[in-house]
Amino acid sequence: MLKIELECEEGVVQPIYTDANSATFDFMAKSFKKLFKGNKEVPLNKKLQQSISEGYLTLRGFERVLIGTGLSITVPQGYVLQVLSKKGGALKKGLIVADSPSLIDSNHKGEIGIILANNTPFLSRVQLGDVIAQGLIVKFQHALWTPVGGIKF
Repeated sequence: MLKIELECEEGVVQPIYTDANSATFDFMAKSFKKLFKGNKEVPLNKKLQQSISEGYLTLRGFERVLIGTGLSITVPQGYVLQVLSKKGGALKKGLIVADSPSLIDSNHKGEIGIILANNTPFLSRVQLGDVIAQGLIVKFQHALWTPVGGIKF
């Protein structure tokens, strides 16, 4: 087993695998950081602040939200953490990880934030504590590029 250093904010549980055969672990929503429609940040008006204080956020069609997980991890050199859409999330709620697979390497510092997008024209609700994405730790290696043919580097 690979040991990974982990810091959890108060009230956040460490990631767990569902069983011995699971390759992925779950990320849960801890906080709502920013909301975007198109290329503009949506100000958190009173109605949005009220819903957030009640522990949920309703995403309109094609909106994106940056969600804090309350987790900070140190990915060992030679590994990456892939953040993937929750299995069934796109089908059931229209929610996908916007930059999936998102890659976090050993250079990453601080809390892991996940960008969720509602890829439908319909409303979709995200509640604090919901499983919003899955994580997968993957070993990688650098490539040694070897020119062939007429291309020179």
